[in-house]
Amino acid sequence: VGSGANVVLFTTGLGTPTGNPIAPIIKVSSNTELAQRMPDIIDIETGAVIRGEKTIEEMADEMLEFIINVASGNIKTKARILNQNDFIPWRRGVSL
Repeated sequence: VGSGANVVLFTTGLGTPTGNPIAPIIKVSSNTELAQRMPDIIDIETGAVIRGEKTIEEMADEMLEFIINVASGNIKTKARILNQNDFIPWRRGVSL
């Protein structure tokens, strides 16, 4: 976001509940189990590709439509709805 992104796709397999005060964060679940366990924070569930129910191209088309709707203000992301406005200044270099 600091480099100019207007929308962020955040892929997660663990369900990290993060957002951003500047740009919408679209959380994409890499598996159905996570999406079912945490439906309140996942915007897009891609498990249908792994199950063979959708092709990568079909899922990409659905995701693009969702992204356009978020960018147009027609859909609010779960992070925006939950007011997850995180700001985390990362440390430079190695930290232990």
